[in-house]
Amino acid sequence: MLARRYGLWALVIAIVLVAALPLPDFWITQLNYIALYSLVGLGLVLLTGVAGLTSFGQAAFVGIGAYSTAWLTLNTGLSPWVTLFVGLAITGVSALIVAAITLRMSGHFLPLATIAWGLSLYYLMGNLDALGKYDGLLGIQTLSLFGIDLGQGRGFFLFAWAVVVLAALAILHLLDSRPGRAMRSLRTGTQMAEAMGVNTLRYKIIIFVIAALLASVSGWLFAHFQRSVNPSPFGLKMGIEYLFMTVVGGVGYVWGAITGALLTKLLEDELQVLLPLLFGTSGSYETIVFGIVLVLTLKFLPNGLWSLVEQKLPRPQRLMDWANAPALTERPKPAHGEWVLEVQAIRKQFGGLVAVNDIGFQIKAGQIVGLIGPNGAGKSTTFNLITGVLSLTSGKVVFRGEDISGLRSREIASRGMSRTFQHVKMIPDMTVLENVALGAHLRGHQDVVAAMTRLNRAEERQLLREAQRQLERIGMGAHLHEQAGNLAMGPQRLMEIARALCSDPALLLLDEPAAGLRHKEKQALADVLRQLRSEGMSILLVEHDMDLVMDVCDHLVVMEFGTLLTQGTPLDIQQSPAVRAAYLGTEH
Repeated sequence: MLARRYGLWALVIAIVLVAALPLPDFWITQLNYIALYSLVGLGLVLLTGVAGLTSFGQAAFVGIGAYSTAWLTLNTGLSPWVTLFVGLAITGVSALIVAAITLRMSGHFLPLATIAWGLSLYYLMGNLDALGKYDGLLGIQTLSLFGIDLGQGRGFFLFAWAVVVLAALAILHLLDSRPGRAMRSLRTGTQMAEAMGVNTLRYKIIIFVIAALLASVSGWLFAHFQRSVNPSPFGLKMGIEYLFMTVVGGVGYVWGAITGALLTKLLEDELQVLLPLLFGTSGSYETIVFGIVLVLTLKFLPNGLWSLVEQKLPRPQRLMDWANAPALTERPKPAHGEWVLEVQAIRKQFGGLVAVNDIGFQIKAGQIVGLIGPNGAGKSTTFNLITGVLSLTSGKVVFRGEDISGLRSREIASRGMSRTFQHVKMIPDMTVLENVALGAHLRGHQDVVAAMTRLNRAEERQLLREAQRQLERIGMGAHLHEQAGNLAMGPQRLMEIARALCSDPALLLLDEPAAGLRHKEKQALADVLRQLRSEGMSILLVEHDMDLVMDVCDHLVVMEFGTLLTQGTPLDIQQSPAVRAAYLGTEH
């Protein structure tokens, strides 16, 4: 986005201008606090805006960074530059433990756990003699860099905002990468991401730890800027305020975090002066105003103030620099006629309900098998059993000679099985190209650190080249840079197929791919399926469009009420009285 492209330069220019202008020290101090708040907000952009996880405990991680450097510099004489890494280590371990315990659960558990974590740490800081109890620790030294004392004014201002710029740049790089696409897929749920090979729990933990580390850096800066620490800035109230700042500014945007910190701090200072004049008495009236502002923002501007900026700016096309990138390595394909999938008497019970009752069939390499039946026959449940979304009650699924019955969906995906969904699953605010590139997640290996430092560019070009190739393969080459959420239903389904193909599968499972497609789009889909079959790919197809099924399938498996009704060639199925009875309610 244009805002991401030029926002960084605008921020750098603003920082240099502020440092050069003869502003009063008061405003420099305020901007220093805004930088510290922005660092925490950037972590919340990843945690809440990208991953959809809510944490009220970020202030506790700020406290760990602050108290670690305060105690160590005062009691051991260690350099603040050493204590920074000690604080990050303590924060990382703490965040890892909290995340590992709570992120396996869903719903309200994470917010409640982070509230408990924040309260526990607050009272621990306030009751330990070594940390000065509620009076805290005083006399902390200021930071110095290359022998220059940064102090609490312009020197610290330049350094703190340089850290913010680097953190923002690292997050922008991360989001525009293979692990970033995996992280952005978390908001839409785990089923699609896991089917593409994403270890969703691992990425949630990584995001939680990154957000905690950014908060810890903020605490380290705070301690050496304030030159004293006590528990007050690290309690639950401040944890809520961090989230408030980010939501108001735009929790889904990197620049929204900085905007929210800036507006909240400036508004707070002004309200503390104006409101007592209006009411004739002192009090924390600004808290009431902030509550009203938050409710109005959530009601009328749920994406935050920065979303207004994004709407006004055009969305430029990505620089296509991958034309000459080497092709990704492809997995060995099964020989023509080799058994690819063997479904052996699989069964699924939900309590007393038998949803799938001892279904069995086989697929050979280069064969299109249709799984058909009336609504409620159990076709999608069978899909989910084969792909590991649901666990088997009994039976066995053998893929390319390996029993995959007990494997999770991402483990099955890594072996060369890919799928689409009955209801389209995608990331609406990503481009078509980025959505399809998510399908190649397992074909890349660069990690989060490589993405943040831009050391992953060679691999990124390979992944994007493959995504473009698959889109052109299904006739969607003209939609590369279009936002996926703007597509009609038909193109969205074709995009899902391209994403599945991007994983280089040996078996492709398509769940109602023709739903929502126009006649010509169905013809194009049929051509694509035939082309894939000619290349040796095996396809399992669930579809209600009988014309398409009869046209492209080599073998049909008919289900009714979770049981196997019959199977055979399309001609056999067309002539079967039992099939006509299942669909039409009569044998005549």
